[in-house]
Amino acid sequence: MSTVALIAKLPVQPGKRDEFITAFSSMFPVVEDEEGTLVYAVHADDSDPDLVWVYELYTDAAALDVHSKSDGMASAIAAFGGLLAGAPELHRLTPVRAKGLDV
Repeated sequence: MSTVALIAKLPVQPGKRDEFITAFSSMFPVVEDEEGTLVYAVHADDSDPDLVWVYELYTDAAALDVHSKSDGMASAIAAFGGLLAGAPELHRLTPVRAKGLDV
């Protein structure tokens, strides 16, 4: 099985990015307990104050599935979903070469 990456583009309500990032932090205790979640990183967009990016790396597709269907994910979405300005844009990727990652 191959490693799976996901990049999520998350548009937030105008002026609510810091509040969203704080609320999104509730995901970190969830992913700490997910054995197949290798990297989970939140990024503020430098050119758009109402945009957040999340980079995720999983051991395989099954690990991403476990994360996506977890109770913690459902709870987190309930906590920060109202701060979103639109639907997340998700891009699933297969890493093929990297520095700092074992792909």
